[in-house]
Amino acid sequence: MTDPSFALTLSCPNKPGIVMKVSALIYEAGGDIVTAQQFDDTLENRFFMRVVFRCATGEMDVPALRALLATLGDELEADWQLRDRSQPRRVMILVSKFDHCLADLLYRWRRGEQAMDITAIVSNHPRETFNGLDLSGLRFEYLPSTKETKPQQEQKLWSLIEETGTELVVLARYMQVLSDDLSARLAGRCINIHHSFLPSFKGARPYHQAHARGVKVIGATAHYVTADLDEGPIIAQDVEPISHGDTPEDLIRRGRDIERRVLAKAVRHHLDDRILLNGSRTVVFD
Repeated sequence: MTDPSFALTLSCPNKPGIVMKVSALIYEAGGDIVTAQQFDDTLENRFFMRVVFRCATGEMDVPALRALLATLGDELEADWQLRDRSQPRRVMILVSKFDHCLADLLYRWRRGEQAMDITAIVSNHPRETFNGLDLSGLRFEYLPSTKETKPQQEQKLWSLIEETGTELVVLARYMQVLSDDLSARLAGRCINIHHSFLPSFKGARPYHQAHARGVKVIGATAHYVTADLDEGPIIAQDVEPISHGDTPEDLIRRGRDIERRVLAKAVRHHLDDRILLNGSRTVVFD
């Protein structure tokens, strides 16, 4: 279901009166605040705010509201975004051979838990790889990639993103490293699920690494993609206790469950305008 409301997110240097000015502007524009959350990063002297509001007097004059926000944004030296929550974001899901995160996202989407329009499912494996999933009604694009064809494959991918008006790209266990150029183009709108609790156990076979080290917890990390591999701003993480009796296969099985719920949480927060970038970190209004 869509929500007939608006979400305003804002970050700026901290100074007295920000909440008052934002609230007064929304009131004067005919808005009724439903929820408001804020965070003052005292180390960086930066203020973050998320406000959800409805129109209290008929129909909201969005262009006029944007003009008022632009003026206030200049005064506060703020980065801000206003979104009509009745318009679901357009999301593209990229996946390789492992389909558990894709299956979970599709389930939540069909149940109405993830308010998004899926523009396409893209994979470097053919459609037959996912015969166990219901992809009916969804666009599927097979974009195979080799070391020699990677630039052409990424150009096709970028063209598809532009063609479909995709606003968010989700790497649902997409086992291809995006180039620095594509990562830069998708800054702040590409989420990856990493199959370990970053920054530990990077690279191949992380659960086997964890087993060899005798760890007592395993986890997964969802983060925004940057040119620095697996170093992007972290959105969500979760862990689960394990014991000496768990095999690497047990860790993989249990890890899949963590990956599913962590990625779903990160995607949901992004769709709901709950994440604000704070340098190499994030502010997440849970």
